[in-house]
Amino acid sequence: MFSASAIIGAMVALFMLGLNLGIDFRGGSLIEVRYPTQPNITELRTKVDALNLGEVTIQEFGEPTDVLVRVQRQGDAVEDQTTAIQQVKAALGADAEIRRTEFIGPTVGEELKEAGAIAVLLALFGIVAYVWFRFEWQFAVAGVMALAHDVAITIGLFAITGWEFNLATVAALLTIAGYSINDTVVVFDRVRENLRKYKTEALPSLLNRSVNDTLSRTVMTSVTTLIALGALAFFGGEVIRNFTYALIWGILIGTYSSVFVAACLLLQFKDVRNIRQPASDSPHIPTPEID
Repeated sequence: MFSASAIIGAMVALFMLGLNLGIDFRGGSLIEVRYPTQPNITELRTKVDALNLGEVTIQEFGEPTDVLVRVQRQGDAVEDQTTAIQQVKAALGADAEIRRTEFIGPTVGEELKEAGAIAVLLALFGIVAYVWFRFEWQFAVAGVMALAHDVAITIGLFAITGWEFNLATVAALLTIAGYSINDTVVVFDRVRENLRKYKTEALPSLLNRSVNDTLSRTVMTSVTTLIALGALAFFGGEVIRNFTYALIWGILIGTYSSVFVAACLLLQFKDVRNIRQPASDSPHIPTPEID
């Protein structure tokens, strides 16, 4: 019920509120600047924000003296974008050396949208193929459904919060998918092992046993990952903050789905016990069914 409610809420938020697409998808300008000494990024942001040009991001680029400025697309006319670039250059100061200026048009933004969607779909397809090859199609279906659950809820979070959705966010979604399937494969591996070991145990009880066997590993891995991401969220700076938030949320929801969703989806397949299993010399250990 929680998962169904979360997915429905995420889809409603996506269609009602939409995503706050970044410059990568909407188009805009990119300006690379070099200063004689390391500039104060906070002061530069304050100066550029005062121009009221909409979304503007400023970050260090390469050397400490290099700065990368991204400005959202200003209207449909090229003159509007040119005027905005000139205003930004003036706000950056006379000692700023302009090393590169690029304009990301709406066509490029549409291409990046398409490329990002294809990247996510290909990743999911590759994961399905891998799990199918390693286990069986029942596990592949359950695994990709759990992944779709994680990705959908994460996208819904961005729609609700209004956080910027850009190429870094797509990278975060791919990272979340990889992390989640890693946990899920560990659980599935134990399920397959227990299917050979406890041949007469009721499937709900066997799945519960398998999840409990891997629970400490799953929790410890997630906690140590969250510690590193917490450090990035607090000390990593404004530029990667949304990326880090997406990863933190994805780790939490991915851990939840590995424990409560992926294995439980196997219950929907009545022939799970009939999957191809390698021969095993392990003795049969009968266990009572757990109500």
